[in-house]
Parts: sequence; structure tokens; C-alpha cells
Amino acid sequence: MDTIASLFSFITTPVSWVIVQFHSVYGKVFGPDTGWAWGLSIVSLVILIRICLIPLFVKQIKATRAMQTLQPEMKKIQERYKNDKQRQSEEMMKLYKESGTNPLSSCLPILAQSPFFFALYHVLNGIATGKTIGVINDSLLASARNAHIFGAPLAAKFTDGSSKVAALGATLTDVRVVTAIMIVMMSASQFYTQRQLMTKNVDTTVKTPFMQQQKMLMYVFPVMFAIFGINFPVGVLVYWLTTNVWTMGQQMYVIHNNPTPGSKAQAAYLERLTKHVTHHEKTRSRGEKAIVKAIVSKGRDRNEFERKFINSLTKVGLVAQPDGTVVKGESTAVETEDGTPTPAAPRRQQPKRQTKAQRQSAAAKAADDGAENAVDDAEPKTSLTKSDEPEDAKPAAAAKKAAPKPAGGTRSKAQSGQRKGPQRPKSPSKK
Repeated sequence: MDTIASLFSFITTPVSWVIVQFHSVYGKVFGPDTGWAWGLSIVSLVILIRICLIPLFVKQIKATRAMQTLQPEMKKIQERYKNDKQRQSEEMMKLYKESGTNPLSSCLPILAQSPFFFALYHVLNGIATGKTIGVINDSLLASARNAHIFGAPLAAKFTDGSSKVAALGATLTDVRVVTAIMIVMMSASQFYTQRQLMTKNVDTTVKTPFMQQQKMLMYVFPVMFAIFGINFPVGVLVYWLTTNVWTMGQQMYVIHNNPTPGSKAQAAYLERLTKHVTHHEKTRSRGEKAIVKAIVSKGRDRNEFERKFINSLTKVGLVAQPDGTVVKGESTAVETEDGTPTPAAPRRQQPKRQTKAQRQSAAAKAADDGAENAVDDAEPKTSLTKSDEPEDAKPAAAAKKAAPKPAGGTRSKAQSGQRKGPQRPKSPSKK
């Protein structure tokens, strides 16, 4: 480990200088030889490093989501060229280039803080062996050796013997109890961070080998931390526990405010966003506008949670705009599961409520109209006299009177319904 740490000796001096600067500040409050002064100096070093690594963390999130999206295409390439590894690698690199992703981007934060980790380990190892390193001189070295965190020296390890622990002014029981608790907390925080990533912030619509790998890492990483943790000094355990807690909080913030599309976290986020937007009838923050803008730009490629969000806004008369804002509008259409809009049911218009005087006047008016109609129906209708009949009607009436009537008042054969033409002779039996 000393050989590996010596490779990062170029950063040992800056790390030791940062720790000394923080120690000078906390030493005025808690005392220069206390564990609080040196422990908080290490915690502050972690916070400073993680703040500087936030841009890399953002790239890590984007790279991880891009890799999740590419998993189906990668699986097809592997199956198509399973017997040609060279062609498979070429197609993989082509896919990465076309999509603009880099598999190593998801490891950038870990790779970036590795030099600081080894440098801190080298500094604490020098304190344990009584060697000055970086800007830590003899007086600071003596102060650090006397610093204890809950009875455990900063440079003590779980595997140290009783004689070495006694030389640092502590007991073996205190060292092992403190280091064991810190190792358990370090492994638990790593497990919870990975678990919330897999259970809440993974697209459940895509089933890929990438998800199986992440599930395996969820159990492998805590075990690795527990195994290597017994060989870490207390100061390094403070560093690693702090960075795990920072990662866990950072991951929770991302899941809460910028979840992966198609995940359970997105469903919960859009449900909260729906209530917020419908209450205020607008998007208030820049993050909300960015989310709404991304959903609107997808069009028919929206997942079920995003379609539900758009439909919820439409039902209350709100329309999401391409720029991420929300304005009032008519509820004209609702999207189905396949993204096609269907006409929404028109709202039922309720009649306006009338006062008692208005109802009485309307009833009186209706009664008057009914009486007038009854009078009109009772008047006799005038008929035309013979002199008033038109001239064309007189010849027709005369011709009708002059027509001969059938004898005996009987109807003609045509009128009685008998068939015309030759009749069939009657049979002799009827004569």
C-alpha cells in the first residue's frame, strides 16, 4: 500500500496543507490537540473535494442514464457478433460515438477522488509511524498523535496490536469498538445508496444485463468496504464514511428532483409536480420548467407517467408549452397509452339560477301565451261560397255529377276487386 500511495506523493503536500488550514480554524474552537479539531478537518477536506467534483457527478448521472438507454442496442450487437469479438468491439465503439456516451464517465467521481484518498492515507500513515510529511512538522505531528475520536487515535487501525495502540495512548478495546462501528456505518451507507438507486431510480420498462450487474454491485461493494476497512486508520474511516454519507445525500437529492425517466421516482415526482402546478397554475422554478420542457418535446415517445402528467393538466384546463411554462387553455384532448389524442368529454353547462320574481313573471307570460292560442283555435274558419269557387273547379264538379252510376247501386267489377279479362267458365256441377 505504501508503494501505491507513494505514486500519489505529488498531491500529498496539497492535501496536508488543506488539513492544516482547517485544523488552525477548528483548533481555536475545540483546542489544537483534540480529536474534534483533526476529525472536522478531515470532514471539511471531504466536503471541499466533493464540491469540486460536482460537475463530474453530473456527467456520471448523464452517462449512467445514457448507458441504460443503450443497453437494448448493445445486447443486439452482442448477439449478432457473438462469434466475432473484433467486429463486436468496433460496433460498440461506433454506438458510443453516435450516442455521445462514454462508459468510463460513470466512474469519473471515484477515479477523480482516488488520488486524494491515497494521499490522505499516506499522511495518516506518516502520523502513525511518527514521520513528518508534507507541511505537517514535528509540532503538528505530536498534536495529531494525541488526537482521539471517541477514545480511538486518528492513526490507529482495527488490526493493530495492543502495544502499538498503547503507544498512541489508547486501549485496544476502544480502538476496535470505534473502528467496527465506523466500518458498519460505512458499509451500510454504501448499501443504502446503491439500493435506493436500484429500487427507485432505474427505468423499470427496460430489462437489461446492466440492471443485474448493478444489483450484484449493491451487495459486493459493502462487503469490499468491510474487508478493506479493517486495514484503514481511523482518520481514513472518517474520510470514507463522510464521502459515503455525502454520496447518499447527493443521490437522494437527484432522485427527488431529477429522477430517471420511467422509474418509480419519476412517477412520484410527477405526481408532486401535478399537484404543485395545478395549485399555482404555473411552473415556478427553473428545474420544473426544464422537466416540463423535456416531457413536451418527447411527443408520442412519452412514457405512461409522462402521459398521465399531461392528461392531468389537460383535465383541469392547463396546457404545457414547449418552453416549459404552463398556461390556461381549453381541455380539448386527452392522450391515450399509445400517445394518440382523443377528444375529451365536453363540460356540462349548468343553467343559470333564477330568482323567485323571474320565475313568476315567466309563468305569467306562459299563461298569457296559452290563452291567446286558445282564443285563436276557437274562432270559426271561413269557407269559400259557390260564387267564390274558382272557375276551374266548376267543370270538374259538373262532370262528376253527370257520370252514370252503376245499376242497383252496386259497384262495378273493377271497383269490386274482380279480375279483368276473360273469365274462367264455371264447372257443370255448379250449374
